[in-house]
Amino acid sequence: MTYETLLYETEGEVGTLTYNRPKMVNAINPQMLEELNDFWQERQRDFDTRVIIVRGAGDKGFCSGLDMKAAADLEDGFSPGGPTPERIYNAQNRFSSIIRLMRTCPQPVIAAVHGPAMGAGLSFALASDVRLASVDSMFCAQYINIGTGGADMGSSYFLWRIVGWGRAAEMCMTGDRVLADEAYRIGLANHLYSREELMPAARAMAENMVSKTRLGLRLTKDALNAALNASSLEDANRMEDRNQSFFIVGGLWQAQQESE
Repeated sequence: MTYETLLYETEGEVGTLTYNRPKMVNAINPQMLEELNDFWQERQRDFDTRVIIVRGAGDKGFCSGLDMKAAADLEDGFSPGGPTPERIYNAQNRFSSIIRLMRTCPQPVIAAVHGPAMGAGLSFALASDVRLASVDSMFCAQYINIGTGGADMGSSYFLWRIVGWGRAAEMCMTGDRVLADEAYRIGLANHLYSREELMPAARAMAENMVSKTRLGLRLTKDALNAALNASSLEDANRMEDRNQSFFIVGGLWQAQQESE
């Protein structure tokens, strides 16, 4: 697929995905929805790219969420032909599938957030493995502010795991904005940088990850996903034990081959 609302470039083993509707603060319209689904589907089979950075184009922000003008078009917007329950559900599923694809892709995902990350933009940041943010960034569970439920696109799944139950409930139920300093304090942002430092810092972290063993990096994301979904400590330990045993056996085999 040729993308019009996304830019994607690779440098070595690091890919950079840019949401590219800067005049609309990178809000998601129907075309971007389909392009994002295609992009993350392609990454499931892209084993040459080992880390992906996601960012927003332009000075205004990372992603402001849903394009409300497109959403208001009941005939040609997100549910072409009219908003029947089935069409609305299908459109909603296309949104949520992006979040699932981001988690199942083999590459760690680093979000480089500047300005607003609102609604779906917040969900894209939450579904990333690491969130780096500029000092002028802002995070908002916007869903409830536009007349829908406050839990959408994985927010009820990821947010409390990152910032704790009470703070997640506050964000989802009030739709209040969380500024950069507070986002860092509660663990929503891993690190804060100036805008000029943000992308160099993201690239430096990506290169650090790439310097690790290829399979080790992939299996680490696997294990983190398993722990995220695990019902018990024992389940998480089993995944960790499997991975570590794999590497120990592989290391012993390689040492034996080298000694012969």
